[in-house]
Amino acid sequence: MENRLEATEQAIQLIEKVKSKHGPLLFHQSGGCCDGSSPMCLSQDDLIIGDSDVLVGTVADCPFYMNSQQYEYWKHFKIILDVKPGRGGVFSLESTEGMRFITDSKLIKS
Repeated sequence: MENRLEATEQAIQLIEKVKSKHGPLLFHQSGGCCDGSSPMCLSQDDLIIGDSDVLVGTVADCPFYMNSQQYEYWKHFKIILDVKPGRGGVFSLESTEGMRFITDSKLIKS
């Protein structure tokens, strides 16, 4: 599968900082309400990937998964992982850093 994910330099710097504290990470975006609509940064041991999760790509050696129903909306876009000031999701590991991961996108031209 083509890597449909890229990240800003600020996102990569934050990933590396969080990785140095928590070890191997993964991202998951479920598309649910509230926290689920944002990418969640988790320890690789804290989430069991299921049959309904799609590997979108990797960034800074971290896999990025999306729920298959959510992926149907995003499959024609390149996902851009970025950060901005503020608190992330309650369970997302970057939440204590005063920053939060966000996703942006750009249309993939066929």
